[in-house]
Amino acid sequence: MFYYFDPVYLFFAIPAFLISIFAQIRVQSAFAKYSKIRSFSGLTGAEAAKSILWANGIYDVKVEYVPGLLTDHYDPRFKILRLSSGVFNSNSIAALGVAAHEAGHAIQHYEKYPWLALRSAMVPVVNIGSNLAFPLILIGLLFKNGDIFINIGILLFCLAVLFTLITLPVELNASRRAIQALKMAGVIMPSEEQGVRKVLNAAAMTYVAAVAVAILQLLYYLSLVQRRRDD
Repeated sequence: MFYYFDPVYLFFAIPAFLISIFAQIRVQSAFAKYSKIRSFSGLTGAEAAKSILWANGIYDVKVEYVPGLLTDHYDPRFKILRLSSGVFNSNSIAALGVAAHEAGHAIQHYEKYPWLALRSAMVPVVNIGSNLAFPLILIGLLFKNGDIFINIGILLFCLAVLFTLITLPVELNASRRAIQALKMAGVIMPSEEQGVRKVLNAAAMTYVAAVAVAILQLLYYLSLVQRRRDD
């Protein structure tokens, strides 16, 4: 059962799939809706991001275009804020919200926000660990005396779960900063705040979903180990 198809996997995989799909549909729906509504300020996402950065005394962060849909991100290694095609040149409410969110990460970096620093420090370890976790668990399951491989694999995946948990407050804090920055800079009108919040709240759901999916995957791995021991 372990070597081919494990029916118990569906018990964890189906909820994880549904959670992920729900989060993706919600964020894409909110972004699509508010991408059609032009902001009163007329500023593009790139212009809004620069305005927020300069208003916070940050002048060494570059704002660049990146291809793709909702591929927006802030790279603290090179101090580059990258905005996607639907944000960089768009003057919609959705674009302003996404751009301000990424600017919020730049402000976190500038102010040495501890959770962002911890998440950044974990990235190399988590990238390696998440790729090695399942192969190590599988090796451990295949061999009678493979408990050490299983334990290492579980530990590595626990770090990946911890990473998703740490990411959540980082993202929520960036969204909170985004709303405040847009209001303080006068980039959005009071009537536009609700739309920006809906876009950012929908985006936050993707990170909540990532936590739920990671925990479900960890529980599945633990179930494999428990069933091995029961046998």
